Amino acid sequence: MAYLCLLLSGAVLLVNGLATLNRLPWRDAAILNLVVGSIQLLLGLMSLPGGAAPLLTVAGMFLFGLTYVYVGLDALLLLGSKGLGWFCGMVAGLGLLLAVAWLGSDPLLAVLWLAWAVLWGSLFGSLALGRKRMDPFIGWALVLASPATATVPAFLGLAGNWPAGPEPAWAAAIVVAGLFCTAHGLARRGASAPHRANPLPPGPGAGRATVS
Repeated sequence: MAYLCLLLSGAVLLVNGLATLNRLPWRDAAILNLVVGSIQLLLGLMSLPGGAAPLLTVAGMFLFGLTYVYVGLDALLLLGSKGLGWFCGMVAGLGLLLAVAWLGSDPLLAVLWLAWAVLWGSLFGSLALGRKRMDPFIGWALVLASPATATVPAFLGLAGNWPAGPEPAWAAAIVVAGLFCTAHGLARRGASAPHRANPLPPGPGAGRATVS
């Protein structure tokens, strides 16, 4: 179930990134967030009886599920995103703790949690602290990180080929760091490009960004 949640998360991260970059309406992204978030919360509850999954795994499923549900409601109800931002800040801190907790038994998962903590932390900066200049970086980071931190690892897990050992973890860390640097470069290039004569309309809450 955890790999299925990760596969669904890849789709949501991609769509949220595109919405943050104003490539699609936030209302569309909100529906996907609500659907996937609800599914992940249900799968998390189903994993609890009998210890079907480690508690750390279930905790991650709940964190993602709650984030997606909150994102969907925030976009549809125009809540203002301030509370969502502080929630993302809390989850970013928990993501760092989960990265440390997984470091010994699953180094690759530890790297993924570190990457997700960066994404949640960036959302905290944008939504809670009002640093809207981070939004282009967040959008590109979500788009680029969605396959590397969710979709591809999910397929490997579903196929029974989840990488073990430090070597895949180091490789993943290098790839993720490169993707974040690329996102930063794309955001800077977009900021220096000429403004559109007819700019794309922003999502709910002008200039807002949202996760993952």
